[in-house]
Amino acid sequence: MSDWPCLQPRGDGCVLLVAVVPQARKTGADGWHDGSLRVRLTAPPVEGQANEALVRWLADQLGLPKRAVQVLRGTSSRRKQLAIEKPAADVARWLSSLDLGPP
Repeated sequence: MSDWPCLQPRGDGCVLLVAVVPQARKTGADGWHDGSLRVRLTAPPVEGQANEALVRWLADQLGLPKRAVQVLRGTSSRRKQLAIEKPAADVARWLSSLDLGPP
């Protein structure tokens, strides 16, 4: 997992570090920011809309139900820690498939 500083194993799942850019033109992964995956979201950072959009997008990307992705820290911050109920190796493969270059 050392190839992905944004990914940490946790029990049967993992924790993903994310830097969010709200109110973007389109939603998607957009590179790296200070050891975190940078994700642009069309949702505004109002009343949890950006958090909901992030959880929905990530769950869809990983083929998981929304309940399998949870914001652990950073609910009111652009820097977030997300608990994902999927093995870190599977999430690492997904990160590789994004073709964003090295973190």
